[in-house]
Amino acid sequence: MKLLEGKNTIITGASRGIGSGIAKVFAEQGANVAFTYSSSEGPALELQKELQGMGVKARAYKSNAASFEESEKLVAQVLEDFGSIDVLVNNAGITKDNLLIRMGEKDFDSVIEVNLKSVFNMTKAVQRTMLKQRNGSIINMSSVVGVKGNAGQANYAASKAGMIGFTKSIALELGSRNIRCNAIAPGFIETEMTEKLDEKTVQGWRDAIPLKRGGSLEDVANACLFLASDMSAYVTGQVLNVDGGMLT
Repeated sequence: MKLLEGKNTIITGASRGIGSGIAKVFAEQGANVAFTYSSSEGPALELQKELQGMGVKARAYKSNAASFEESEKLVAQVLEDFGSIDVLVNNAGITKDNLLIRMGEKDFDSVIEVNLKSVFNMTKAVQRTMLKQRNGSIINMSSVVGVKGNAGQANYAASKAGMIGFTKSIALELGSRNIRCNAIAPGFIETEMTEKLDEKTVQGWRDAIPLKRGGSLEDVANACLFLASDMSAYVTGQVLNVDGGMLT
């Protein structure tokens, strides 16, 4: 029996990177996958085809999670197409790094809107359905930066820390209806973006991690699978650090 057999899931920002990795692991475990993208239509359609090839229902939706109206329309469409929503993964996110002295107001606002407000938008949009079902799992993709902070990422850290506070509050609000809400805080995860970095810099990060390696997409996706499945039926309001011991 697959861990997510027949479950209907939404993953925001899944055309590439961590979101794409989560979508593939979910599909491998029997989940139907609705996922969003903002501009990368080519990769999104490729992923849709790959997921469908695994024998599950999958569909890509162009939607801006930072928009309350678009989030509501997305959820309504997914309900029409899939019939229910069992798991929501709030993964959409951006970075606009800079030291505070050089950070513009728009750089702060846009990161908060995409990373944090999107979590409010999507969670509020799926809440009614999950309340009726008296069941659901909401997973918010935070970051170790939201736990410890990071110079040059005040906007990103604030958005990810806010996500943790939101997670704990929603867990308290919805727990009595058997709706769980947890966060994942990835550390240094090796993706397409990190491949573009200087190897000496990357190795320095690896050396500072107790497990002496960067995390993989599968490391994060497997943690997400745990929180989405009944294996974590008694887990809510938690932050799961997937960081190789970085914050130990």
